[in-house]
Amino acid sequence: MLALATVAAGIFDLIWGDFEAAHQPIGALGDHIPGRMILAYLTALWMIAGGAALLWKPTARVGALATTVIYFVFGMFWLPRFYTAPHALGFRFTVFIGVLAGLFTQLIVVAAGLILYSSLATPDSSEREKSSVFGRWIFGFGSLLFGLAHLTAVQSVALMIPQWIPLGGALWVVISGIAFVLAGLAILSGILNVLAARLLALMLLLFEVLVLVPNLLSNPHGHIAWGANAYNLAAAGAVWIFAASIRNHAKGSEIESIARV
Repeated sequence: MLALATVAAGIFDLIWGDFEAAHQPIGALGDHIPGRMILAYLTALWMIAGGAALLWKPTARVGALATTVIYFVFGMFWLPRFYTAPHALGFRFTVFIGVLAGLFTQLIVVAAGLILYSSLATPDSSEREKSSVFGRWIFGFGSLLFGLAHLTAVQSVALMIPQWIPLGGALWVVISGIAFVLAGLAILSGILNVLAARLLALMLLLFEVLVLVPNLLSNPHGHIAWGANAYNLAAAGAVWIFAASIRNHAKGSEIESIARV
């Protein structure tokens, strides 16, 4: 899923000849970036090549590294907003939470890429242990931040929810926000973390079906609408990779303990 979503995002960048503003916010670096279109095309080709490489075992490790690098770059695009956003919107807690949540939308995919990269290393490599620890903190704190971003901006997020969904958008924003927070706590504590990660991936897929696809149908000519669908699928794939990694790690630890008895 991560591979195909990354390829799709690259194709969309090729079609529009630009970065997708919501999830590739190069605009945070300035309004007049020299060679922006060329950079967008190069980025698109990188994403297509990296995602495609993930699908073929001999090149999967290179693809994982390429995917990790490009999403890390997208994450770095958020850094100037720690200065510009408070100056434009005010020095408020909600502003910093929003910027941090935006940064972590990219870092969770970076963490998944590192987990994939290390999983393809030699069996005795310490890379796996390091990527597992990194992933736990990134996915845990990321989920907490996503929950806080929902809960501190209920009315704004609710505008994204189609009106045909019953009980009102605000209620579902609160429910999803609480779900994000609980998932983050479970991942950080290690209590029911595999279940929490799987349910988190499921929730992202529900967002895809209930929110993002309907938004795409109502705005089929918008780059952001297409890019949001591609990114959300990449994020769902990233969470599923993380869930599989902690499940495998737990199994490996159990087998090692049995072997020592």
